[in-house]
Amino acid sequence: MDLDWVEPGAPARTLLLVLHGLEGSSRSHYAVGLARAAAARGWRAAVLHFRSCSGELNRASRFYHSGETGDLDEVVRGLLAREPGLALLAAGVSLGANVLLKWLGERGEDAPRRLAGAVAISTPFQLTPCTRALDTGLRRRVYTANFLRTMRAKVRAKAARDPAFARLVDLPAALRARTFAAYDRAVTAPLEGFADELDYWTRASSAPWLPRVRRPTLLLNALDDPIVPPAALPDPRALPPCVRAEFPRHGGHAGFIEGGWPWRARSWAERRAVEFLAGCLADAGGA
Repeated sequence: MDLDWVEPGAPARTLLLVLHGLEGSSRSHYAVGLARAAAARGWRAAVLHFRSCSGELNRASRFYHSGETGDLDEVVRGLLAREPGLALLAAGVSLGANVLLKWLGERGEDAPRRLAGAVAISTPFQLTPCTRALDTGLRRRVYTANFLRTMRAKVRAKAARDPAFARLVDLPAALRARTFAAYDRAVTAPLEGFADELDYWTRASSAPWLPRVRRPTLLLNALDDPIVPPAALPDPRALPPCVRAEFPRHGGHAGFIEGGWPWRARSWAERRAVEFLAGCLADAGGA
């Protein structure tokens, strides 16, 4: 696992950990925006790259997926052990938001006390309707085709280097895949121990874990998100008291552009995320 770091120049005891979306990285616009906003407040920032997303393939015979929380847990525990005085904040976008929320729910009351707050942006809370939306119409030609192009390339490179990996997946089907259903059936399910793609989508979704979240958390999703249908959003009335939902009418997927276009355009979600996290930090007695 690789982390990219942003240091504000002076020693800082507050760290914003950013989790990117599917096939994203520290170069993704939202990761850059969140890191810059953190640095403007004097915080450090680190982008956790999911396996194979930093520019080099990971060595193990596996990748990452929407519900894999073990790597995040290991990184958080390592950061807190390395820096006993660290105040931690977290923000996830899209797939990274799903991972973050699922991890918070899995940990429940055992989530680190030094995690002052978390923000999830454009979360695919229920993977089945979100994936089916991606596999149809214009979204399939725009979003899915773009994602699967790099995912198939990684599968091809991984299989050439790692015979064990090639035996675990259905390589011909993976290289033919033009939908997430086909790809997850050929790669994610057999590689990660799921029965099939539906089993993966069901068990990796963060929605069932939301009632167990026990740290201050903000959910930001747009009602016009082309990837996350409104029906896939959680009912704000059913959320725990520590979880706040803000679902504006417009914003798209990880967009939320505000200001004059194009010269003064910026992301409302990134600004709102850092404002919320700053409030959580103040409530926790941090700076």
